[in-house]
Amino acid sequence: MVVGLVETAVPAAKSTFSSAVKKPTSLSSDPIINVARGDPTIYEPYWKKMGDRCKVVIAGDEFMSYFCNAMNLCWFLLPELDNAIRTLHRVVGNAMVDDDRFIVVGNGSTQLFHALLYALSSPDLPEPINVVAAAPFYSSYPEETKFLRSELYEWAGDANCFDKDKPYIEVVTSPNNPDGSIRGTVVNREGGKAIHDLAYYWPQYAPITSKADHDAMLFTFSKTTGHAGTRIGWAIVKDKVIAAKMVKFIEVSSIGVSREAQLRAAKILGVIADDCRNPDLKGENFFEYGRRLMSERWGKLREVGMKSNGVFSLPKYPRDYCKFTGEYTDSNPAFAWLKSKEGLNFENLLRDESKIITRGGPSFGVDPTYTRVSMLSRDVEFELLLKRLAAIKGTVNGN
Repeated sequence: MVVGLVETAVPAAKSTFSSAVKKPTSLSSDPIINVARGDPTIYEPYWKKMGDRCKVVIAGDEFMSYFCNAMNLCWFLLPELDNAIRTLHRVVGNAMVDDDRFIVVGNGSTQLFHALLYALSSPDLPEPINVVAAAPFYSSYPEETKFLRSELYEWAGDANCFDKDKPYIEVVTSPNNPDGSIRGTVVNREGGKAIHDLAYYWPQYAPITSKADHDAMLFTFSKTTGHAGTRIGWAIVKDKVIAAKMVKFIEVSSIGVSREAQLRAAKILGVIADDCRNPDLKGENFFEYGRRLMSERWGKLREVGMKSNGVFSLPKYPRDYCKFTGEYTDSNPAFAWLKSKEGLNFENLLRDESKIITRGGPSFGVDPTYTRVSMLSRDVEFELLLKRLAAIKGTVNGN
């Protein structure tokens, strides 16, 4: 059994549709634990508790047109979602969303990343523009950049090593995936452009120290609220020309974005914003819940790490003043960036000794003593992960 990957299909004989997927409340005696992916099922109990507050009902004759607002630059963006995105960012204070900023919605932030690569490239250049990110970088950036074999752009590796006197696009993830560090651009040369991926710049993961104000910023519904299956992401863009090129990319690749998915996202983002603005009405808001849960998990993981006899270590993050909470808070990243003692391929060790599937350092542009572990799994999986990590002997030297 592989935990986190197996889903229960709805029997074909059923006459009604159901979105329910069986969630494990207990595990078999010796399962494989897959924490290589950031599937945010950690938040399921919170949304179950919300009941019908996030319920959306759509009649059969609704949303039949391709168009949401033909007069808007992003003509497939639902006005309700545009408003919900801007409202939540203003409530949290993590990004500038003034009226002169353009919101572009996509089928997850992955599509928006491709759209930005297209928009920031130029067919007039004699060769593809270089795309770089400082290691350790998000492991999917190289694959996504190379996947279409575009003549407009190409992956050029670690931004720390980029020394070409040529145009480039630098991708900055902050807080960073995989190591949770707060980052800025590295190259900073003439002819450069930047994509700021702020998927984890929310109060449950990091202190909100200022309103991000970059030319192109990416956010994703999946990491904001945990609703990864809805496949909604959004970009906040300053330049109208860049935003228009992004819209054209999405128009050609998918003719827009599901309006049903957008309506669900708008509803949920609206509920979160309402609860944050009215703290005395509904008890613990989503970000308070998420921050408490992530803090508890990091506390347990650090306790295991301290007792591991040096088999692995964890990064340390400085406390900072969070303008959303009004107090000094810790960073509690969505992923744990584990480093093993010298000479160990940590991904192989965890797989071979403990049946834990992780994503190793080479996927992120660094050496195999590092590996990434998701902190976003269900409670039953996370507790078993802690138990397995506590039992590691560190005697397997995988290559």
